[in-house]
Amino acid sequence: MFRRRLGTIVMLAIAAIWSLPSPGVARTSQDFARTLSEADRAAFEEYLSAKATHDFKSDAYWRGVSDKKAQRKGKRGRGEAVAAKDYVTSFPPKYDGPELSAALAKRWQAFQEEDDKKKDREPPKPKPGIAEFLSYAETEYGFRPERIPEREFKLRYAREALKLGLTGDQVVRVYALETSGLGTADMVSGIHPIKKTGTPISTAIGYAQLLVANTTDELVKHGPKFLARLQAMATDRNYDPERRRALAVKHDKLAAMLKAAKSIPHRWDQHVAFARTQRGMGIHAINLDGDIGPWLQVVKLYGLKEMAEKAGMPNLTGAEIELMNLAGPGTALEMMRPAAKNAATTNFFERSAYFRNTIVRDKTSAELLVALDKRMDQNLVNSGAIEFYETFREASVGR
Repeated sequence: MFRRRLGTIVMLAIAAIWSLPSPGVARTSQDFARTLSEADRAAFEEYLSAKATHDFKSDAYWRGVSDKKAQRKGKRGRGEAVAAKDYVTSFPPKYDGPELSAALAKRWQAFQEEDDKKKDREPPKPKPGIAEFLSYAETEYGFRPERIPEREFKLRYAREALKLGLTGDQVVRVYALETSGLGTADMVSGIHPIKKTGTPISTAIGYAQLLVANTTDELVKHGPKFLARLQAMATDRNYDPERRRALAVKHDKLAAMLKAAKSIPHRWDQHVAFARTQRGMGIHAINLDGDIGPWLQVVKLYGLKEMAEKAGMPNLTGAEIELMNLAGPGTALEMMRPAAKNAATTNFFERSAYFRNTIVRDKTSAELLVALDKRMDQNLVNSGAIEFYETFREASVGR
């Protein structure tokens, strides 16, 4: 009975799609179909029908995920324990219908692109990269980060991490996954760290791949401590006069950045909005600075470790810290609870993020942790990870 009803609904949906006069994909598909031969049109219509059926099933699945999420929220609000049955354990339906031939698929894509041009739809704006961060830092704050050699940056990073109780294994395993064990201090997500090819796919930068919103959020939390350290360094007679003057200037520039970051409400959504502005992106350049960058990225990782300890989960592995980085701290802690270990990862990621992150798909929480560990193991043999471990050994001897 349900199958017959589903088929009827889908056929009605297809009929509605083909009869819609308004602009959009439906109208575009109608216009495209008129350009096809009888055989190609039949194949195209069969493909659209199969895709509509698949989309209907997918929407139903994700509604079920949302319903379960709402039920868990309600139980927590009432002080009730969340159990394994409160999670979806199946995975999204996979499309198993007909595909367009390579030639027809190419024609369909070209038709849609041409249709977008006719409707004056703006192509997506490219993500900002290092050049933009540096330019906005100079324009908005008169700030130029002090760039230091890669190995020295890693050494300073290691010293800060050890000072806060993070281990080399925790830090380097996160680095190995986030940067493939090759990343540089100025690596931007989407840019190959060695070849420097590609285009930015996000604003994530550095060994821990912080987004602009992460940078401004962490600056608000820890900025006063950073300023105090810079001020102390600027008056330290162990540094030569030129270095002390540079540190004093850096202190003043960072103070201006902190003031800008604190001018917005300290909420994540506000930091995300601020991250789209030149003032926000200019602050992101502090990740590149030889003094501030290591402090900033290490306190971000330490914050994850501290949050887990408060939740009764001390001694996190590198994979568990990375899960907090990937899914968000609160969500990751939930995923590591016994009730959620066999739950599908769809319970914890938004629909678009689930499909965007290939390592997340078709896995339970426990399987995702195993996959993260495996990826880390593969990348630890790369040159950047080996060098990072060496700097941790050097920093440990110094301590």
